[in-house]
This record gives sequence, C-alpha cells and structure tokens, in this order.
Amino acid sequence: MNISQVAEKTGLTSKAIRFYEQKGLISPPSRSQNGYRTYNPRNIEELTLLRQARLVGFTLEECKELLALFHSSDRRSADVKARTLEKVADIDHHIQELSQMRERLMELAELCPGDDGADCPIMDSFTKCCHPAKG
Repeated sequence: MNISQVAEKTGLTSKAIRFYEQKGLISPPSRSQNGYRTYNPRNIEELTLLRQARLVGFTLEECKELLALFHSSDRRSADVKARTLEKVADIDHHIQELSQMRERLMELAELCPGDDGADCPIMDSFTKCCHPAKG
C-alpha cells in the first residue's frame, strides 16, 4: 500500500504519516525498487492506533508507550487500562483548570461595563501586580 492509500485508510495526512515514521513511532515501511514506501497491515494498525490515541488526547510520548504495549507479546490489558485511566485523570485535571479559568473570566466580564469608556476592570485586573515587592 502506498502512502496516499494509507492516508485515506487511516484518516491521517501523508505529512503526519511521514512525521510518525521520522519520529520512529511506526515500524519502518519497506521500500519498493523505485524507493517508494510500501506499508503493510502492521503499519496500518500502528498508524490507526496513533490517530485514535491522539484524538482522545494522548501525547506523542504517551502514544509511544501505547505502541510499545501494542508490540509487547506479554502485554496485559491492565497496563493499557492503567494508562487510559491516567489520561482520564489528566483530562479531569485540565477540565478543572479550564473551569476555574472560565469562572474567573466570567467574574471579570461581569465587573466590566462594556461601554465606550476606557475604564476597564478586566485590564485593571490583568495589569495589577500580585506579587509582594522584594526589598
């Protein structure tokens, strides 16, 4: 299978496929006599795993760990589940941080008159120094 066929099958761009190959995340595809990459079913599985893992928030480093588990003959589903639950906890933490940021922004927006005047409590808040002076 050539790179454009793999891109269509996996939903990745050719650029992304070459990037994952360059980073050593997928098994190197074989090369035809004319030098073109030829992908096998294993490459398709690896690339599909990468795409799906990236869609749910796994980092490249985390994807590398998932691929190592994928390739491991002594893989345990408990290990995959543990990494998945770690990602869920990470996402929960980010949601909490984003929620707090949203709350603060809404508080600031409520303080701002939003009129033609230059006085803006949002800007005042963003420019107010919050660290004690060092002396």
